[in-house]
Amino acid sequence: MYWVASGFLFQRVDSIIQRLDPRVRLSLSLMLFILALISDSAIKITITMLTIISLALISNIAKRMARTTLFSATFAILIFLINLLLDYGLITSLVLALRFIAIITSTSFFFLTTSPDELECVMKWFRLPQDIIFAFVTAVRFVPVLMMDALQIMDAQRSRGLELDKGRFYKRIKNLIPILVPLVISAVIRSSELAEAMEVRAYGATKKPTSLYVLKMSNKDKFVMIMSIILFIPTIYLYLFAC
Repeated sequence: MYWVASGFLFQRVDSIIQRLDPRVRLSLSLMLFILALISDSAIKITITMLTIISLALISNIAKRMARTTLFSATFAILIFLINLLLDYGLITSLVLALRFIAIITSTSFFFLTTSPDELECVMKWFRLPQDIIFAFVTAVRFVPVLMMDALQIMDAQRSRGLELDKGRFYKRIKNLIPILVPLVISAVIRSSELAEAMEVRAYGATKKPTSLYVLKMSNKDKFVMIMSIILFIPTIYLYLFAC
């Protein structure tokens, strides 16, 4: 579980994709998402999955993307079995399951290659309210951390003899109380420290706070954006009308 949970933590690596402007990475992620959403045949889903895998390899996030994909694998198997039972056929059921995985990986591509600071700059570029930006970026920062805390608490309680995987359903739910209580306490402590940090930095003192980072597209970013759009438009046409 630690192997899966650590995949949600952002890690900065040196790659061609991560050196691009975050708005370019967002546009690539949106294009992949749209292609995954309209993929309704074996050929289309194969092209989409190969594109996502190729970009993940170029970005050096293939291993971390594999960890996050494991989270969606259970739901993908469930989608496959339900559609198979509904007599949609083996190929169609497999395509629908793979399309779900493609949708998940296309969105995780952006978050695995974009730091919370860059995400905040992108949201500010969209002129979103400051409170919404702060809440979303804070969730992106701390949800993986809380997940790691939960796993550490579970291991600590298991070492004390707590059996989480045995007994009836009611007993298993009851055994979660020693996990939830310290986890809630840890979350409250983190939120208190965050509130103090916000107060020290005078959060909310001005309606238009300045930012340390300013987004600016280079010629390389513009080239990648234009080329991706040029490739995306005919691909959409082929997906909708030709294939």
